[in-house]
Amino acid sequence: MTFKIEFSKPAEKQFTNIQKSDLKKISQKIDKLASNPFPTGHEKLKGEDDLYRVRQGDYRIIYSVLEKKLIVLIVKIRHRREAYRRA
Repeated sequence: MTFKIEFSKPAEKQFTNIQKSDLKKISQKIDKLASNPFPTGHEKLKGEDDLYRVRQGDYRIIYSVLEKKLIVLIVKIRHRREAYRRA
């Protein structure tokens, strides 16, 4: 079962602002979520209903899984020092 990857508007903007040296690995990690949205090392975010995160170097990919629609929605892609701040 393959999931479709979708980006929220803020995540799309954040993705375009990532340095090219990190972009390839982050892109590969996101592509892997299509085949397995709950990979080894994923964690559910505390205090959030359906948000998970995976690490890629110094970046965190925060996403939601819509299982009925077979969609992985990328909510945020942030550097680890900024990833969990509200706003």
